[in-house]
Amino acid sequence: MAKLDLNRVSMPKQKPKARAKNFNEVALGYTEEHALAEANRCIQCKKRSCVDGCPVVVDIPEFILALREGNMPEAAKVLKSKNALPGICGRVCPQETQCEEVCSLAKKGAPIAIGRLERYVADWELNHQTDSNPEVAPAAGKRVAVVGSGPAGLTVAADLAMRGHKVTIFEALHVAGGVLMYGIPEFRMPKNIVQAEVDYVKSLGVEIKLDSVIGKISTVDELLQEGYDAVFLGTGAGLPMFLNIPGENYNGIYSSNEFLTRTNLMKAYLFPEYDTPIKAGKRVAVIGGGNVAMDAARCALRLGAGKVYIVYRRSRAEMPARLEEIENAEEEGVIFKLLTNPVRFLGNDQGWVTAMECVEMELGEPDESGRRRPVTKEGSEFTMEVDTVVVALGTTPNPLVPTTTKGLDTTKKGTVVADEETGETTKPGVWAGGDIVTGAATVISAMGAAKRAAASIDTYLRGQ
Repeated sequence: MAKLDLNRVSMPKQKPKARAKNFNEVALGYTEEHALAEANRCIQCKKRSCVDGCPVVVDIPEFILALREGNMPEAAKVLKSKNALPGICGRVCPQETQCEEVCSLAKKGAPIAIGRLERYVADWELNHQTDSNPEVAPAAGKRVAVVGSGPAGLTVAADLAMRGHKVTIFEALHVAGGVLMYGIPEFRMPKNIVQAEVDYVKSLGVEIKLDSVIGKISTVDELLQEGYDAVFLGTGAGLPMFLNIPGENYNGIYSSNEFLTRTNLMKAYLFPEYDTPIKAGKRVAVIGGGNVAMDAARCALRLGAGKVYIVYRRSRAEMPARLEEIENAEEEGVIFKLLTNPVRFLGNDQGWVTAMECVEMELGEPDESGRRRPVTKEGSEFTMEVDTVVVALGTTPNPLVPTTTKGLDTTKKGTVVADEETGETTKPGVWAGGDIVTGAATVISAMGAAKRAAASIDTYLRGQ
């Protein structure tokens, strides 16, 4: 057996001081030399545990072998046969807790950098314009409506189109891509990459109708009456959650949705070239500890804020954000105020936020999430001066589609009830997947649910 190479090839990045002042991509990607060195570390083990760890079941050893042998069109083809959005997954998928976590070399602390290799192959294909599209099955004569063009919608549409079905995506916004366009910043997910993946889905024969709010222009029932044989709901979780504490209505307090949508989709960072102003302030507090909180804090820095704080009620160990995102934020100068919880916002006579009353927390026993529950420390009140606050506490599904669809069951949290394996809802002919079912989660988990739903929809349409 060949000697194990445990020297994992690191990804070149922009220097922290430079990148904190621009919206260009932080991670610069592998060179050919880097990619080959990393691919050559793969021991092509028979267990293929990395494939089991991938929510969309990409044939990881095969695409890495093709890359290693210099057959880049084949590497792209293998990737795209299972994953319609490799350029996106290679950037934002948490590989460290999925395929890489179960890689045979992970036991030695040096798993293959699967995500970085995926990004390299996807970017190579984009730059070389090769035709690596998988074969599309003959027309099956069935029509499917997909509501939402985020990761779940694009994935289910691509899979069903490849199976020979006529798919139409209805997107509420003026640009396709969902959370990939409005939620994830340019420096982490360049929008030209998202649009290239959208174009690929279109190339499979999928039609995308923009500015089409289902629940307003048509209900789900009307889609079924209009000749669609099945409907997939992939509208995500776009409704922001708030703290519900005094003073939360002051000017200068944003939901993370509004702050990131203005910045990313409407390009506020290019004002006045793009006519979307945003007030980033000089002292910005971002409430929350997930990836969205890191994104908002890093955007605020780039928009010119003097000091940016992440205010989180638990300790660093409990933060749900990816370690890579926490480290990037720290390197760029974001200040972490941990075990801290806001209890009231203060403002001036003009109605603008000026400060935040907080309490210190300590960790008690674990709660239902398995993380230790934060408990207020007696007599620990203090005030933080701030002029902008971004509340990044998570999101729930927009109720528009569920409330206009008879027979569609939802949970107390507003998520749609759907079978975990098939995505079938309580309404015949209707499937759902992604954040509308789980609440806010990862891009790749939404894609995995969409792939399972596509298989189930195909079986249903073929009357099996």
